[in-house]
Amino acid sequence: MRTALLIAAVMIAGAALWLWAFGGAGDVARWAAEGQRTTQEAMAAGLRALRAGEPGALAALLGTSFAYGFFHAAGPGHGKVLIGGYGVGARVPALRLSLLALASSLAQAATAVALVYAGVLVLNLSRPAMTGFADRAMAPASYGAIALVGFWLAVRGARRVWTSRPAHDHDHAHHHHGPDGHCDTCGHRHGPTLEEAAEVKSWRDAAMLVGAVAIRPCTGALFLLILTWRFGLDAAGIAGAFTMGLGTACVTIAVAVAAVTLREGALSRLATGQGAARALPLIEIAAGCLIAAIAGQLLLAAL
Repeated sequence: MRTALLIAAVMIAGAALWLWAFGGAGDVARWAAEGQRTTQEAMAAGLRALRAGEPGALAALLGTSFAYGFFHAAGPGHGKVLIGGYGVGARVPALRLSLLALASSLAQAATAVALVYAGVLVLNLSRPAMTGFADRAMAPASYGAIALVGFWLAVRGARRVWTSRPAHDHDHAHHHHGPDGHCDTCGHRHGPTLEEAAEVKSWRDAAMLVGAVAIRPCTGALFLLILTWRFGLDAAGIAGAFTMGLGTACVTIAVAVAAVTLREGALSRLATGQGAARALPLIEIAAGCLIAAIAGQLLLAAL
């Protein structure tokens, strides 16, 4: 199992190297942008068919909405940075992180629904006004929240490094540690156990992750919701927005699983016990700093 994890981690690291060092990210971004344009045109055609009452039009609209969400998430985006960085930095099970990725994508769809219906029913905003508000106000807020999550991860990792430092000076180089983290020779604890270092993060972490991604709604969802509102097809628009969220979730869940695999593959080289337990806070610090740096760059570009 450890060998399989290590091989998978090496493959994921190689893919990441291709994306960021050899121009792969640009190729993927161009492919995703073309996919978004194609599916947006298909959505417009699907709306016309739905308005005309053609059979199967709703299913076609939902299918293109799902595809749009997938292509949207495959391009450059802040959600993948946060989910992936958190998955590398914090020892969260793949299933739990995948559920958080799903929740963040669906929450993004809910934000789009709330913004559109608040805009058209309460504030009487036009589509350009709503998309402009999403880009000018909600995008910077999302980037800032993600940067704060990264900063929090780095601080938490630093606190764990500080609290796990040796409390006394005599030589522990050859001391054996039991499963509870106590040294069999001197009886002291020289660091956290792997289980303590890997304690699942709280509901506060989950709320921060979901909230930071959900603040900025998908512009494709805004486009769909405003058109369906104008055509009197509100239910279809809301269903399409959440289906779009499911398409987005396919990518973010894949990123979550890849991040967990990369982390566990790296930790497998340290076996279990004190080595892995001491490495986890350092990985958390590095991941937090990377998240904060990327989100900070996005924030500065958006201001």
